[in-house]
Amino acid sequence: MQSRKRVSDPEIAPLGLVHLRYIEMFQAILQAGTLTDAASLLNISQPAATKLLQQAERRFGFALFVRAKGQWHLTPESRLLKGQIARIFDDLRDLQRLVSNIARAEKYLLRVVCTPTLANAVIPKSMTLLRQQLGQMAVELSTQHSREMLKSIVLREADVGFTLQELHHPDIHCEPLCQGPLSLIAPAGTWSTTDALQPITIDSLADSSLVCITKADNLGRRLEAHLEQLKPPARISIWVQTYQIAKDLVCGGEGLALVDPFTAVSAGPELQIRVVEPVVPIDLYAVYRIDGPLNRVQKSFVQCVKTVASNSISSLSSAAPKTHPGR
Repeated sequence: MQSRKRVSDPEIAPLGLVHLRYIEMFQAILQAGTLTDAASLLNISQPAATKLLQQAERRFGFALFVRAKGQWHLTPESRLLKGQIARIFDDLRDLQRLVSNIARAEKYLLRVVCTPTLANAVIPKSMTLLRQQLGQMAVELSTQHSREMLKSIVLREADVGFTLQELHHPDIHCEPLCQGPLSLIAPAGTWSTTDALQPITIDSLADSSLVCITKADNLGRRLEAHLEQLKPPARISIWVQTYQIAKDLVCGGEGLALVDPFTAVSAGPELQIRVVEPVVPIDLYAVYRIDGPLNRVQKSFVQCVKTVASNSISSLSSAAPKTHPGR
């Protein structure tokens, strides 16, 4: 009995067979809007793009696009495919990034990603301490918000990340390094020297002019819950995405701001700092994959970050009212 030959030629492929090149063409037309521009995105000629689109439509059994006023538009049938194809295309790009990152990892002993707040307040001093201990080495540093950081770690774009939010993912370990209290910053001269050494209650912020962190941030959502209870409410006219921006605005006289302890202690003499009570603890986390141990350099850097961060907020931690487990 003669065995059936495997079909590999798209001209004779069975109906419905989806090639990855068809997905690339579909996404390119969606992005570019014209077949000519789609061909340019794919780095092929327009005749080749036309042929590829025709092959895809024959295999699918229906038209994917209709042309109107010089633009290409989805047909009712292809609209049903759009979401699934987009997800497949995103997965392909993630796969390409992963392959590239695995190869690139051999060039660097340490690839670090951190939030903008920690990039200003903790990471530079930690890198100096690491180099004092281990000498010069190839290092790659980048900043991202926590959601993007999680993806970078999973896709091996970075070896270890540092964030003030606990991240959850089955492939990720989130290690707490240290903890400090939520702090209030104000322009110099706002409080007397004696008052500045004492904690301040959140209730005292009623009717105060505040710069606030957007609710998209986890800490921002926690703060909002406290601020909503103030009577009269605080006067909030500026919402920002990073604590560094909040600090700069306070320096410019735009009011007060509730910030993480690392941003607070990075302030200069132009600002005053008070610990907030009841204490709102803020944790610093190291984030890395669970599928393999950190190398010697990576472990050393995590310890350097822990040391620098703990030392930098020690004055705030000693000034904060003591909390008790379970309360």
